[in-house]
Amino acid sequence: MTINSRIEELERRNAESEQGGGEQRRARQESSGKMTARARLELLFDEGSFEEIDKFVEHRGQDFGLAEVRVPGDGVVCGRGQIHGRLAFAFAQDFTVFGGSLSEANAAKICKVMDLSLKVGAPVIGLNDSGGARIQEGVASLAGYADIFLRNTLASGVIPQISAIMGPCAGGAVYSPAITDFTFMVDHSSYMFVTGPDVIKTVMHEEVTKENLGGPLTHNRKSGVAHFLAADDADCLARVRHLLTFLPQNNHEDPPWVASRDRDDRSDESLDEIVPAEPDKPYDIKQLILGVVDDGTFLEIQEHYALNLVVGFARLGGQCVGIVANQPQVLAGCLDIDASVKGARFVRFCDAFNIPLVTFVDVPGFLPGTQQEFGGIIRQGAKLLYAFAEATVPKVTVITRKAYGGAYCVMSSKHLRTDVNYAYPTAEIAVMGAEGAVNIVYRRELAAAENPNRLRKEKAAEFRQRFANPYIAAARGYVDAVILPRETRPRLIAALRMLQTKRESMPAKKHGNIPL
Repeated sequence: MTINSRIEELERRNAESEQGGGEQRRARQESSGKMTARARLELLFDEGSFEEIDKFVEHRGQDFGLAEVRVPGDGVVCGRGQIHGRLAFAFAQDFTVFGGSLSEANAAKICKVMDLSLKVGAPVIGLNDSGGARIQEGVASLAGYADIFLRNTLASGVIPQISAIMGPCAGGAVYSPAITDFTFMVDHSSYMFVTGPDVIKTVMHEEVTKENLGGPLTHNRKSGVAHFLAADDADCLARVRHLLTFLPQNNHEDPPWVASRDRDDRSDESLDEIVPAEPDKPYDIKQLILGVVDDGTFLEIQEHYALNLVVGFARLGGQCVGIVANQPQVLAGCLDIDASVKGARFVRFCDAFNIPLVTFVDVPGFLPGTQQEFGGIIRQGAKLLYAFAEATVPKVTVITRKAYGGAYCVMSSKHLRTDVNYAYPTAEIAVMGAEGAVNIVYRRELAAAENPNRLRKEKAAEFRQRFANPYIAAARGYVDAVILPRETRPRLIAALRMLQTKRESMPAKKHGNIPL
């Protein structure tokens, strides 16, 4: 074979591979508002940086008429490239080829990319758009899923793993995204569920649509399975790229430092007006966060789920931080089951990837009620407690107002090895709120009083003065300083810089047993 003929053969095979399932199927994919697998990868990676791996791999199935239908690539495009100039790996399932179904060869390609990403310490992104396991290959396709799940587990906490659901993802396929760190879903075109509507109707006699069962709104608002909701494919990929700007390449590196136009010593007097003195008056904690962080930029995680707790990434003095904050606008900032699990998952991610934690506390306690108790608020709330206690990254806490009962302990208190704890003058740190405490401690006096309401107000004011103000905690060293809200930004930046060389170890063990 001559050199020219070899070149022609390579060009033919390249062209054949890039055709995917053919022009007709690609047109059908695009007409439904979805991009092709290769177009998605072009948008995800820096221009011209994507290099494909295993481009000519074909399926190994011999039954059900597949032997004569061999498509190079076998329904998944894998490779590496640069995202904002940093190495990343990705695979994109191609729905135009056998519905993107997972085969033995298909899974082997994905596993190869995941193995490479783990070896070199770089993020891996999965673009999911698949009809599930390839039925014709039977147990071989199921084995492929299990091989992928194993690698997700081994890579957890070592490299960032991101899943983008850009089409169907059902059955066993959902468990790979479930193990990864962040899951994106695309509105109107993606869905996830273990069993589909038809099976549910047959077995449970319930009727439900795919959208209501496992659509993007369901998993962003109700289940908490998804972290981000994107408008379309392009928006989804742009959001993935943005998220990666906050993350390190692996657990041995620090997150990228980004210069800010914001002054480190900026003092903002408007912050003094955000937190009301009255303990029962709501306010938006996001206003405080945006007023403190670099350039007013905050990437919220799971913004549609468990709204009583706010988590996300920001920068302070150029350094990436993970923010956890009670939201007094929703359920008065109470911790409930969903908020506890949301917070615990985020805290553990930050701890795994060397991202300092900044916590804003305004919490009256755990949400009461039979629904919460029967749902296991004891066990679920302990997850957040465990996560904060276990974390060894720099931890800085600001108590803005209420910090009552066990919720005070859980929200990164000094007693959980938090390095620096501040409180505003409006802070109330106590076993419970003044009104509740007075009703218990002075119940006999109130029952005998001629004017119980007046007595209740007097005793509540006395209780706040004697037991609930921040100086009581400061006197015991549980709060390092009482600061004005306007001082928050420079204080946090100074604390984080002091903690840059922090080293803290855990007792020797294989792993802890978090109350799952």
